[in-house]
Amino acid sequence: MTTERQPRLGVDFGRVIQGAALQAGAADTVFLAGGLDEALRTPASPNAFDVLPRLVQLFEGRVWVISKCGERIEQRTRQWLDHHDFYDRAGIPRDNLRFCRKRADKAGHCADLGITHMIDDRIDVHHALRDLVPHLYLFGVQSDPVPDWVQHVPAWRDVETAVTATLVD
Repeated sequence: MTTERQPRLGVDFGRVIQGAALQAGAADTVFLAGGLDEALRTPASPNAFDVLPRLVQLFEGRVWVISKCGERIEQRTRQWLDHHDFYDRAGIPRDNLRFCRKRADKAGHCADLGITHMIDDRIDVHHALRDLVPHLYLFGVQSDPVPDWVQHVPAWRDVETAVTATLVD
C-alpha cells in the first residue's frame, strides 16, 4: 500500500515574496546593496499577501520560506519580514523559515521538510529539486524558455491557480 505525502509548500523569498516586480535577471540592488531603511521600504511582490494566507490555509499551515542568501541578507530578510508583519499577515509561523548559503542546498531543506510544492524564481534551484519535489513552480518573468518539467507562474494569482489545481480532487 502506498500513501501520498502530506502536501507541504516551500516558497523562496527574493524575487518571489519580495522583489518580483523586477525584470528578469535584474538584481534587487535596493534590498541587497542599499541601506536598511530603503530595504525595509521595499514592498512585497504584488498580491503576495493576498495569496499566501489562502495557500497557508490550503496546506493546513505546512508552508515554509526557504531562501538562499549570505548572513547579512539573511538578517536583512528577517528584518523585512518583521517590518512587514509577514508572519501574521501570511499566516506562516516564524519557525517555518529556512536559510542556506547555496541555491542547490535548498534540496536538503526540501527533503528534510517533505516539501511537495516549491515556488522559486531560479531554474537552477528547480534543477536541484527536479527528482525530489513533485510540483515545481518557476515564478516571475523569465528571459529563457521554460522547460516542460516545471510550471511557469508569472505572478501570485497564477501561483494560486496552479497550486490549487494540484490539491483539489
